[in-house]
Amino acid sequence: MKEFPAVASGQGTAGPRIAVILPCYNEAGAIVQTVQDFRRALPAADIYVFDNNSTDGSYELAVNAGAIVRRVTQQGKGHVVRRMFADVDADIYVMADGDATYEAAAAPRLIAAMLEDNLDMVVGARRSEVEEAYRRGHRFGNWALTGLLKQLFGRSFTDILTGYRVFSRRFVKSFPVLSAGFEIETEISVHALELAMPVSEIMTAYGARPEGSTSKLSTYRDGWRILRTIFTLYRIEKPILFFGILAVLLALTGITLATPLIITYLETGLVPRFPTAILVTGLMILATLSGMCGLILDTVVRGRREVRRLAYLTFRAPSDFGPRD
Repeated sequence: MKEFPAVASGQGTAGPRIAVILPCYNEAGAIVQTVQDFRRALPAADIYVFDNNSTDGSYELAVNAGAIVRRVTQQGKGHVVRRMFADVDADIYVMADGDATYEAAAAPRLIAAMLEDNLDMVVGARRSEVEEAYRRGHRFGNWALTGLLKQLFGRSFTDILTGYRVFSRRFVKSFPVLSAGFEIETEISVHALELAMPVSEIMTAYGARPEGSTSKLSTYRDGWRILRTIFTLYRIEKPILFFGILAVLLALTGITLATPLIITYLETGLVPRFPTAILVTGLMILATLSGMCGLILDTVVRGRREVRRLAYLTFRAPSDFGPRD
């Protein structure tokens, strides 16, 4: 793999401007190590820490470690990512958590892969040998989301929930962040797959948290968010399938209830169970409406995808660092 060009942290230099962006919430035991590790890996990059209402002194520790620190008052990782993508200006963005679990030394390798193949996102997948350290709920969520995204888009990633990713400028500036919490990783993956962006995945080491640092994830609360995200993604991205399945179920129920009524009517010319006939009529009307909703929303989704694609194409590719004409 080729080495990437000399990096830069300001205007007027030959290489790409690289920004390391680190969301942080009560990471006093890890944020200094995280900043130092990325400073060693990418000495010319700007390192940003976006503090999300920490109460343990993480903000001051990040400042003293030499990071550019910003405050985000809206609680939730999704809100933090929204601010990071909006406020930071760079050519390449390296995003990781502020808990010192991701392999900072792999960042040059991820950037080199992006520049070599002109990619828009490189995912730092966590090595499989540490999967036994994941909670069961997280393993299930990763497996379920991976299968869903593959079904929806024909391809997926092996580690959907990793927080270690490298983005191009055109990815970041065309991404309308809608999530509020930890489901942001899923939304990021969907954005890349929905627009058929060139992406890649590279295995990286994943370590244990330093002493004094604790996970902010909740197996049950975030597991519910994952299930809700799966449902929402299917409804939003594939409305014709979602509402089509609903229409078929309603129609089959109506046909099942109507069959004995039809047989009785053919034999006697009477409809003895009039309330059932009304119910069948209502079910068939709902089935028709559901199918029509799917068709209409599918047209809307296609139009929205075209608009997002055009917005994405207004920004330069990762390997093009000169100004536009």
